[in-house]
Order: sequence, then structure tokens, then C-alpha cells
Amino acid sequence: MKKYKVGVIGATGMVGQRFVSLLAGHPWFDLTVVAASPRSAGKTYEEAAGARWLMDSPMPETIKPLIVKNAEADVAEIAAAVDFIFSAVDMKKEEIAALEEAYAKAECPVVSNNSAHRWTPDVPMVVPELNPEHLAVLEHQRKRLGTERGFIAVKSNCSIQSYVPAFHPLREEFGVSKALVCTYQAISGAGKNFDTWPEMIDNVIPLIGGEEEKSEQEPLKIWGSVENGVIVPATAPAITTQCIRVPVSNGHMAAVFVSFDRKPAIEQIKERWASFEGIPQKLKLPSAPEQFLHYFEEENRPQNKLDRMLECGMAVSIGRLREDTQYDYKFVCLSHNTLRGAAGGAVLLAELLCAQDYITTK
Repeated sequence: MKKYKVGVIGATGMVGQRFVSLLAGHPWFDLTVVAASPRSAGKTYEEAAGARWLMDSPMPETIKPLIVKNAEADVAEIAAAVDFIFSAVDMKKEEIAALEEAYAKAECPVVSNNSAHRWTPDVPMVVPELNPEHLAVLEHQRKRLGTERGFIAVKSNCSIQSYVPAFHPLREEFGVSKALVCTYQAISGAGKNFDTWPEMIDNVIPLIGGEEEKSEQEPLKIWGSVENGVIVPATAPAITTQCIRVPVSNGHMAAVFVSFDRKPAIEQIKERWASFEGIPQKLKLPSAPEQFLHYFEEENRPQNKLDRMLECGMAVSIGRLREDTQYDYKFVCLSHNTLRGAAGGAVLLAELLCAQDYITTK
């Protein structure tokens, strides 16, 4: 199989580093271009990111000598050199939106980890197992941009990728009417570890700026419908959230309370979770977990240390399903925030885009 040439812009930050580590040795993707800010441009990747390398695995040897490009100034050069890019830049939201559109208009597909285009009506925000049909809007987006190859596709916020997948297999048959969700989010979600954020040790911060709005609204776009070339968000369920930063390195946990239009039995819920599979599983995409949703019968699971790396960090763990006095049921979910929730989810989205010929080699 011919490999796709891939670039990463924002390659020196934590999510960019995760992209680099995931793409090293990927069976479909060959990382040939890394780009970052002007202060890193012109250096080797090892020089630019070496002292700030935050991954548990070593920096890939094949990436160390790559010369870092300027993500903003070298758009045309980068677009000409690759089949598509992953975007993990750390800039102001309006600057990210403009930069990603510049790459798309340069005929370079963009698979973004950023939030800048999540609410652009003709930009699909896709969790590959849940709403792959939203990719149909790319045809309309290309018409708006005036491109043949270029487009922007985004992944959703990391915090929703633990509990939204648990709701998804239950919505059609039972109707999710309302939910209350409290998320307990790892410090890597802020691009930090304990060395760079020592004040998080023995600490909990009850505010993550903008996270609650994203966690309440983004599921409605995921569950929306494609109409006249745009995605129209769903109007239900009603979701309210609190998002809390906790002293954990990786893994976002969610405590979920949910009510249904037609209350299912506990065994019906567990059966739907166990049998659910999406297009990534059917296509056997390289980054797809074999079993997307895992339910633990043990009362003390899932746990971050034990379960965040389930199926290479791409599965969702669920546990403690039981009836509630105020809602129909409550349970706990866990997903790895920089794998399933960020770079890994974007790589899986790119695999789906390639498998369905939205991205082709030049």
C-alpha cells in the first residue's frame, strides 16, 4: 500500500508530540514534515523539542533530524510537500481558524485537534464510531472554499469522549432525555505534566476555562444531522456539566447521571455497550480498538492507572452502572485524553478519511 505523506503543525507542543509518537511506524502514514512557531523554525526537531519532550516513549529516531518549518510562513511549501496535515497549533482561536483555512485553500486537507472550527457549520466534528456520516458535508465545504482537495475536519473536545460514546448506543432505542456529568480531567489536558505544573500536586482546581460549555454543547453537534450542506445540531438531550482538574497525569474520568424517555433495564444497557461497533471496527482501521466500549463488573473500576491504556488508549472504559434516586441511572466512564481524546482520535479520523477516499495521495 502506498503511504500518505503527512505533516504536523504545532509539532513541538504536548499534543504535537503525541502525534509524532503515534505516527512513527504508522502503517499508512509517513511523517515527513514538522512545523511549529518561528522560534522553533530552522532547528532540528530534536533541538526544538528535545528538552521539552513530554512523552513516556523516547523521541522517534527518524524524526529527530527533521528541520522544523514555520507553520505560518511556510504554508505553501508544507502544503505542496504532504498529502495532508494534522493541526495542533497553540495560538489564538481566530488565528488558528485563519491558518487552518489557509492550508485548506492551499489544497491541503487539515485534520485538526483544535476547537477553532468545531462550530463552523460545514466543518465535520467527528468521533469516527459515532457520526461518520457527517463527512458528507466536506463536498459542500470544498465548494465554499473553492478547493478540489483541501478541507478541514476536526475532532471533538477530549472531555466528551468518555461519556458521549456510552450514550450513543442507547439514544435511538431508549431516547436519552437529560444528563448530568462531572468530569475529572488530567493535567495533560492542559499540556502539562507534574514537572511543569508542580502546583497541581496534592491539588484540585474546580474550573477549566470554557470546558463546561464545550462539554454541554459539542455532543449536540455530534448527534446533529446534515441538512443543505451544513450540520444542524440536535436539540436534545439536555446536558449539564462540571469540569474539574485533578492531579492525574493522563485520563479523563466522568461521573454520569442519565435519564431516558423509555427506561431500559440494566442488562439491556450492558448488552448495547458490549455489542456496539462503528465503521472503524468494521473497516479494521489501524488505530481502531477491537472493542470500543468496555464494561467492568468490578465495583472499583475503571481506574486511571489501570485502564486508561486499554486497547492502546483508544477504548472507552465504563463501570458502576446502577439505578439512581434522581435520574434513571448513574455510572462512571474513562478515556485517555491525549490518545482517544486528542491525537489518537485525530489519527483515527484521518484513517477513516483515507479509507473513504476523502484524502488521496498526490
